[in-house]
Amino acid sequence: MAVIAVVLIFTFLIRVVTVSGASMEPTLFSGDKLLVSSFFYQPQQGDVVVLRRTSGLAKPIVKRVIALPGQIVDIDYETGTVLVDGEPLEEPYLHGELTLRPLTSEPLLEFPQTVPEGHIFVLGDNRDVSEDSRFVSVGMVDQRYIFGKAEWIVFPFDRIERVE
Repeated sequence: MAVIAVVLIFTFLIRVVTVSGASMEPTLFSGDKLLVSSFFYQPQQGDVVVLRRTSGLAKPIVKRVIALPGQIVDIDYETGTVLVDGEPLEEPYLHGELTLRPLTSEPLLEFPQTVPEGHIFVLGDNRDVSEDSRFVSVGMVDQRYIFGKAEWIVFPFDRIERVE
């Protein structure tokens, strides 16, 4: 019974996902293992989510939800400011200056953009190296591709903490 309970929990309620890459630094680092909850999850602004591979992505990614359906996102690439519904986004999880100018020549969306119904807009915390909703290849993410919300860092053991 215990084995069946554990299998059911890790199949339907909680999963472990490994972070790959530097796009969420300093919040998450490559190799961090996360407990991800997907049971009846509804995205909220500021949540860190794991997204399954979509047509624009080669592998699952971890990003932060910036805007929800119906919200208007605008990005000022000169100042590094992200605006949601005309208000600058408060982002205490970011460290240092960000230009929001990605280190790639991949086409970017034009802003402002309204997030369509059933979609979210996501950004990495390390925006200079993050492949996220700014790019045409990723764009607005269909909520059906949300694997779940990152709840806890569980490895390495010296970094066990709740994901904020």
